[in-house]
Order: sequence, then structure tokens, then C-alpha cells
Amino acid sequence: MKKTKTKRKKNFKNVLKRNLLGWSFMIIPLALFAFFVWVPMGKNVVLSFFNDYSYSAFVGFKNYEEIMQDAAFLTALFNTFKYILWSLLIGYLMPVFLGFLLSEVIHLKGVFRVLLYLPSMISGIAMVFLFKNIYGDESYSILNIIISSLGGTPHTWKSNPDIIIPIIVLAMTWKGAGATALIYLNSFQNIDSSIYEASRIDGTSPWQRFWKLTVPMMRTTLILLMILQIISIFQVFYEPLVIGNWGGPEGNASMSLMLLSYTYAFGKINGESLQFAKSAATSVILGIIIIVVTIIFNVVQKAINKNERR
Repeated sequence: MKKTKTKRKKNFKNVLKRNLLGWSFMIIPLALFAFFVWVPMGKNVVLSFFNDYSYSAFVGFKNYEEIMQDAAFLTALFNTFKYILWSLLIGYLMPVFLGFLLSEVIHLKGVFRVLLYLPSMISGIAMVFLFKNIYGDESYSILNIIISSLGGTPHTWKSNPDIIIPIIVLAMTWKGAGATALIYLNSFQNIDSSIYEASRIDGTSPWQRFWKLTVPMMRTTLILLMILQIISIFQVFYEPLVIGNWGGPEGNASMSLMLLSYTYAFGKINGESLQFAKSAATSVILGIIIIVVTIIFNVVQKAINKNERR
């Protein structure tokens, strides 16, 4: 027992000596990260169990009960799943097809890569203001000008509660689809090219190659990016704030959980403002949802890896 203890001590000292320089460089960034991220997160969780920032009264789960009964919270939660549905239909499939089409291109592949990635270089705030003007309700908005020039009738886009979420998802897809498509392109290129060459010789179409060869070989990447996209959808904030005009147009049609948390604190919900404790409780619920989704993803990935090993 003594020998094993002494060996462990020596191994620990050797590891400490080898990594001392690296840890010394990491101390300051870790301290700053803890101060600006973990400490506020901890205070946020504590605040959700009190009445307000004064911490004068412990209310337990009262804030959680009140927001669970709030129609705005239930609408935002339902909208989040609508965001996920439209994101999977538009934002998830589009980069997959773009990446596959780019892998099929022979000439000017570098030019197409640059063109695909250009929207990702634009600031997120600039993007939402751009699409706010494109989908404006006014006759001089970009989309209505195009419709009028073709002889059509201008429409109210942002003020339509039935299409506001698809409009926001389209804006988000335009912003991020190019960068995600390049990730898929890299995965496509890692697949053995001889498999594609053999399938081309057999006379298969690009569509058949995609479904019968590409999708099965990229299953892990497809699932990973799908889960990451779902997690990012839970954090939608400034798109409904700007394009939806603070979660509008009516009945909180585009309200998200992240924006609801912000609105509790700095806007007005049910005629009340500065509801910091409810804002904290909403963000805690959002964090729990994201953790649950992450756990589900890890379980699914482990099951897939086990099946692939077999």
C-alpha cells in the first residue's frame, strides 16, 4: 500500500511539473471566465428563489409557479418548438444539400465556397435589420418593391403572425447556412472517393448517391449538427426582438424563451416591468431544457457508436 501511495505521489508530482507552465497560463483566463460567467450564473440561480435583487425575501419556487401559469411563458415555450420545427425543415436541410451540391461541383469550387461563406461574415445585428427591411410591411420594403414591379400586390409580412417565425428562420438560415454547408463539404470530402466513382460508373444519379451513400456514412455528423442546431434555437434572441418587433406582431407570435427572459427584466409583461426574479427563473428553465437536450444527444450518440462497433 505504501509503495502504491508513493508511486501515486511521484506520478502526481511529475504530471504537475509537466503541466505547471500550461496551468500558469490558464489561471488568469479561468479566473476571468469564472468571474464573468460562473459567478453571474450562480447569482442568477439564487435570484430565481428570491423576490427581487434586494434578496429581502426567500420565496422558494413561487417565481417558477407564476411563470408556468403565465400565458406569455406558455406561448414562448410553444413558439420555441415551432422555431425548432421550421429550423429542421429549412435551416437544417438547406446546408446539407448545399454542401452536397458543392461537393459535386468540379469547376470554380473555391468561388462557390467564398460566396457561401459571405453571409456568415455579416454581423448578426446587421442581418436582422437587413431582413427587417426586406420583409417590411411598407410598400417601399425590398420584397414589396419586387412584388409590385412584377405586377403583384404588396403584403404585410412582419405583421402576419402565421408567417413571422418562418421569416425569422429564413433570415437565420441565410446567415448561417453557408458556414454549416462548408462543414458538411469537409465531411463529404473525407468519404472515400472510390465509392462515389464506382456508383457513377453504375449510373446512379446525384440524388441516389446522396441518400444511399452520403447519408449513411455521415450519420454521426448529421445527428451532431442537428442537436447543436436545436440547442442554438433555444437561444434565439435578437431575431424576434428586431424582426418581430419585440416578440410580435400580436399575441407574442414570435416570442422566444430567451427574449421572454429579457422582457421580464427590461420590458413589460402583463403590465409589469423590472421582474428580475422571473427573468432569472425563465433563464434557469431554459438552461435545464438545454441540459436535458444535451444528455439525450449523448445517450443517442453512445447508442449509435455501439451499433457501429457491432
